[in-house]
Amino acid sequence: MKYTLLCWRQKVLVQYMDLAQVSRQVEELIRIKLAKEAAEKELQEFLKLLASAKKMAPRDKPPKSSWMDEEKTWSRIECLEAYALDSYLSDEQRKIAGMILKEMGLAKTASSAANLLVDIGYFPVHVNLELLKSGTPTDHPEQIISVGQALLSDSSDPDEDIRKDLTDLKVYAIDVDEADELDDALSATKLPDGRIKVWIHVADATRYVQPGSIVDREAMRRGTSVFLPTATYPMFPEKLAMEGMSLRQGDLCNAVTVSVLLHNDGSIAECSVVNSVIKPTYMLTYESASELLHLNLQEESELRILSEAANLRLNWRRQQGAVETATIEARIKVSNPDDPEPSMKLYVENQADPAMRLVSEMMILCGEAIATFGSQNEIPLPYRGQPQSDINISEFAHLPEGPVRSFALVKVMRAAEIDFRKPARHGILGIPGYVQFTSPIRRYLDLLAHYQVKAFLRGEPPPFTSGKLEGIAAAVNERFKTVRKLSNNSLRYWMLEYLRREPRERRYRALVLKFLKDRIAALLLVEVGLQASTWISVGTQVGDEILVKVEESHPREDIICLKEVIKQ
Repeated sequence: MKYTLLCWRQKVLVQYMDLAQVSRQVEELIRIKLAKEAAEKELQEFLKLLASAKKMAPRDKPPKSSWMDEEKTWSRIECLEAYALDSYLSDEQRKIAGMILKEMGLAKTASSAANLLVDIGYFPVHVNLELLKSGTPTDHPEQIISVGQALLSDSSDPDEDIRKDLTDLKVYAIDVDEADELDDALSATKLPDGRIKVWIHVADATRYVQPGSIVDREAMRRGTSVFLPTATYPMFPEKLAMEGMSLRQGDLCNAVTVSVLLHNDGSIAECSVVNSVIKPTYMLTYESASELLHLNLQEESELRILSEAANLRLNWRRQQGAVETATIEARIKVSNPDDPEPSMKLYVENQADPAMRLVSEMMILCGEAIATFGSQNEIPLPYRGQPQSDINISEFAHLPEGPVRSFALVKVMRAAEIDFRKPARHGILGIPGYVQFTSPIRRYLDLLAHYQVKAFLRGEPPPFTSGKLEGIAAAVNERFKTVRKLSNNSLRYWMLEYLRREPRERRYRALVLKFLKDRIAALLLVEVGLQASTWISVGTQVGDEILVKVEESHPREDIICLKEVIKQ
């Protein structure tokens, strides 16, 4: 009897436990169901927000900050942004973004996510996705800015005792008209024996920054200043770069001056490097410098001498096997990039123009002189060389000089190489050695060369061995490649936007650079400086000039469709 009662009680207890478990399972299913319903409701409300924002006029769309107000909304926007930039932190982010795109009837692609964020006003119409993806810093940390400000206030000059006064020289600084960082300038005179002496004055950035300092480490991390159509992101804090380091018209400026005496054939007879103080006389644009050269004014004889020196150098380099690569290039400045219809100004520059040729030749001359100086004094430097052995110039003689021939030659050039112990011949430039030295405010490798040369001038050992230089350069060059790609892509985007907004009936002169396949040719739009391709008529040859019109231009997709205009 007791055993039967015990069994009955156990049976009741088990049934009760089963009922309790079932009850908990039911409660859990209800909770899951309610959670799903709540999540679905939140998703639908979010989708309605997206749809509503998409329909709004550009100036009426909600500000970017409004999408961050509510945590769940912001988390979904973050997922879409990560998807657009291909930088999601987890599979969950990718899944959520994909689901949102599907619900919005969009393809599960990065471009769809980016376009959606543009459509709702979170991204500006012309958002630079490459800039966001690259991780390029657009601001300096407050600490760096503060230290830079303190350096500006420091009047001490470690090279004061050995700085040479060159303020009696007439000094020309020639650059693009909106340049902020001016780091080189030129002087010249003709000696009684007819030979030309030139001075290349380079801004003395190391007057303010020393190896290993916090400002130096930040500059190394950046590797270079970034020049985009929409903005400039300097390697150094803006005030330090533009007010302290840069050369300024009429002011006393610290410089590192490379003086070169030329033989009558254009080769280097003598060269020296000194710390200097100069007083720039003129700040000229390339256009104004070319105009002064054309006017041939007696009072600007020094500019004419610089042009003469540039011609001597060009002829000498050609005799040494230099490869001519001057072409047509474009720049665009965008003043209000966040506006749906921003203002744009297009500059098309021919590198063979007199002033551009003058500056280019003097920069090459400076590079050769520094390589010579470094070699003579056994200074480890980033000696840049470029093999030329596989280029037979005569094979390109049938092509017209200028952009057409330059395009063909560039395609077969080998990459530059750097030796940190001794100069290497730069076959493309036609010189025995070359060190980039003229842009220490803009390029970190140039700054490294300044550190090394300045230490020698003080009688100190160089701060970096060749091995250390090589390690630093490897990291900096990787950063430089990223920035170069960013700059090229940004320029092309805005060039396509420029063409998109031009009248459809406009006609463009185009040079035929190369046939890619059958009658599809690579073209250079002369008035725009843009390379593109299209089908052209039978009978047209490489080097011919044709007329084309733009049928379509889609900057975001990097698509441009041209059509040849047959002359009647």
